[in-house]
Amino acid sequence: MFAIAAKEPRLNEQITAREVRLIGYDGEQMGICAVEEAQHVADNAGLDLVEIAPNAKPPVCRVMDYGKFKYEQAIKQKQARKNQTKIETKEMKFRPKIDVGDYTTKKKHVIRFLEQGNKVKITIMFRGREMAHPDQGLSILERLADDLKDMAVIEAQPKMEGRNMHMVIAPLPSTVKKKKEAAKKGGKGKNQGKDEE
Repeated sequence: MFAIAAKEPRLNEQITAREVRLIGYDGEQMGICAVEEAQHVADNAGLDLVEIAPNAKPPVCRVMDYGKFKYEQAIKQKQARKNQTKIETKEMKFRPKIDVGDYTTKKKHVIRFLEQGNKVKITIMFRGREMAHPDQGLSILERLADDLKDMAVIEAQPKMEGRNMHMVIAPLPSTVKKKKEAAKKGGKGKNQGKDEE
């Protein structure tokens, strides 16, 4: 099948060329003929004459059921959008002097983002005198990267920008796969998995 350009192609009487290269309904090349003759072939088959390559010399026209073709294209586009995985970058902020409880909680959020297939930007925010000890922030980032080494990779190494230090981590394909498989198993029962989130 031919992809349709964003602009709607010309159909039947809208085709202005005097001669066209005709392609039959089954994809058979029927040669160059007058546009009236091509229209006659389409009419006899109860189908449309569609100009699929207007800039060719002569333009290329195809005999097809245009309504059905448009419908199939819309279904294909919908499927393509459905199968597209949208990768977002989430952000999680830490302080250089974070306590163990907060660190654990924030790490759980980071794990959840990774399992959803998202990248995570880890930001260490320095205030006042904390700026004199960037090594504290770096040690938190290194600790987090080490804790998550089985499920994520460092995509952007830690770097200082103004008062913040950033690092970007991305999920390993196995991390997302495990989560999807767990979701499939959990979704088998009717009411299972509804209040997981």
